[in-house]
Amino acid sequence: MDALDRNLIDAEVDADRGRSNRLSYIASYGPDVERQCQPTDASRISQDSYDQLSSTLTHAATLRSLHPLEMERIRTQRTQHLNTVGSRPLIGARKYSTATIRTTNTLGAGRPVPSNRKEEYIVEFDSYEDPEHPQNFPFPKKLIQSAILSFITFVASFSSAVFSAAIPQVSENFHVSTEVGILGISLYVLGFAFGPILWGPGSEILGRRLPLQISMFGFAIFAVASATAKDYQTLMLTRFFSGFFAAGPLAIVPACFADLYDDATRGLAITVFAMTVFVGPFASFVGGFIVDDASLRWRWTMYISSIMGWLSFGLTLFLVESYAPAVLVAKAGRIRRETKNFAIHAKQEEIEVDFKQLLNNNFSRPIRLLVTEPIVFLITLYMSFIYGLIYLFLGAYPIVFQGVHGMNAGVGRLPFIALIIGQLLGGVYILLEQASYQRKLKKNNGVQVPEWRLPPVIVGAVCFSIGLFWFGWTGYTKSIHWLAPTASGIVTGFGILCIFLQCFNYLIDTYLMFAASCIAANSLLRSFFGAGFPLFADQMFHNLGIQWAGTLLGCLAAVMVPIPVVFYLYGERIRGWSRVSGLGDGTGSAHGGGSASRPPRTMDDVEKEEVV
Repeated sequence: MDALDRNLIDAEVDADRGRSNRLSYIASYGPDVERQCQPTDASRISQDSYDQLSSTLTHAATLRSLHPLEMERIRTQRTQHLNTVGSRPLIGARKYSTATIRTTNTLGAGRPVPSNRKEEYIVEFDSYEDPEHPQNFPFPKKLIQSAILSFITFVASFSSAVFSAAIPQVSENFHVSTEVGILGISLYVLGFAFGPILWGPGSEILGRRLPLQISMFGFAIFAVASATAKDYQTLMLTRFFSGFFAAGPLAIVPACFADLYDDATRGLAITVFAMTVFVGPFASFVGGFIVDDASLRWRWTMYISSIMGWLSFGLTLFLVESYAPAVLVAKAGRIRRETKNFAIHAKQEEIEVDFKQLLNNNFSRPIRLLVTEPIVFLITLYMSFIYGLIYLFLGAYPIVFQGVHGMNAGVGRLPFIALIIGQLLGGVYILLEQASYQRKLKKNNGVQVPEWRLPPVIVGAVCFSIGLFWFGWTGYTKSIHWLAPTASGIVTGFGILCIFLQCFNYLIDTYLMFAASCIAANSLLRSFFGAGFPLFADQMFHNLGIQWAGTLLGCLAAVMVPIPVVFYLYGERIRGWSRVSGLGDGTGSAHGGGSASRPPRTMDDVEKEEVV
């Protein structure tokens, strides 16, 4: 443990003195980054060792008075460093470092290597008001950054679905079946599953700005390649790699919002992000008008994506780095150049890439959580089903509005606007619910209860199921006006956003220590559903008929409505069964009106359970 670690721990100890429980402190500040608290980790310390550490390291906290917000940021910075790939060895660590192959005892010319690294060479922010900290950026600057981030996210999701309008012409041009033509959507969404494996860790090591620039540049290149493809194999390969690079914004932009906004305003930013993600596929109705124009045809759906990609790449050049450890790296470099003291560095610069840890974080642990945790599995299954239906609608809506009502490819996709309106209404509803959530949090002494996130999910689940029945039973015949199935999209879109956004928050709140792994598991399974559902949309609606296909989907959605209800009623007890949940079974009432019925588990409680 180096001097900085000792000071940071001591600052936490000093700030935590007098609190009845430490886990609530973690819960109040911790959803931003994943805490890797394995049962064998040294981070699980007993009360005696904790108090001993406090008594032996009090000198650091008395050096200066720290503002609570500054201590929070120091804690976050330390946790980010510990959880960055390669920053600490795993159990059974590497036999040698990738940076140091042999031990060096001298600097040359008989001069010994200094025995200890001096704490004063570590670069930090000046104070909690340091203007270089991303959360202290002026509001207009944050607004510009947020607009750029939202736009590039919209481009990534928009391009996944704009290809749907081109499928008939692509199939005719390359002499393949419609089912094979749908692979252009499926392979793109499949790229969403594998892209975060690279972009997520990359943003922790290199900062947010550079990976976003690389990903949008790669996306624009492969979008051009898709537009100019001379055979179907090339088109499918370029579509997959377009999705792989487009996954960059989907993986990094939420982290950028967490970098820029504090707890009070982050909910609004994440809501805007969610709307750009789910509005994008339905905004692809413009593709219908493109393919209907004889002078443009299907290739221009890819050219439009490429143009938007190049614009996105240009906008990313104006992004300012928002990852605090990377900001300190730049600050350390500037100070080194000015002082010629090359011992000065940031904590982030000590990191080496450990591929075993990377594979564990992105494959092994997410799959374990998915298989062993009922909350992760059922919530992810529900979200994956709905995500798959988003891409299934790309084939179902043309069947209804073009096949039944005789609209052309452009006009027949305009009913997607109803889904967009529904999602916007869902976002407004969740924002209005934030006031109630904040009141509950205040009454519960700042201790969050994950089940408070679920009432909007229950409302959204019922609306989503109703919307599917409505669509199926009004869209099967021309005798029912086309406005009837169109209006169903408002209810369906409302349910989609309410379910997705609040289920994400529920997973993060429940698994504070493993939030990143939960989201990775969710993204992996969700992308597989999104890639698979479009492949059977045509067969299902043609063979079963629109009426019964809609009924089947509505019944499946209705069967899943009890999932959020059960977790709302019994989630506290279910969390008590988990050995990796961040909150355990005692954080408070699942119905949320007052303080907890019994205090949350402390680190000592967790340790005692593991001993038993």
